[in-house]
Amino acid sequence: MRIKIIVSLLESPKNANKLSSSLGVNYRTVEHHMKVLLSNNIVMVQGDGYGKVYFPTPILINNIKILQEIFMAAGREGGI
Repeated sequence: MRIKIIVSLLESPKNANKLSSSLGVNYRTVEHHMKVLLSNNIVMVQGDGYGKVYFPTPILINNIKILQEIFMAAGREGGI
């Protein structure tokens, strides 16, 4: 589920309600996973309450770029 949330946020920032509806899961499920992702600096949040919007952190984006470079250097088509 966390991977699905990350992929969705890489497409565009979203609030928990939008994530729950687009992923077809309960709002509370999204909230649980967001707490874990926030505590591990994978996502960041702007706003309060229902207006909270989640974004991927620069750390996540940089790590994805590094992984893509590694896969490309290893000769894998399409990256990760």
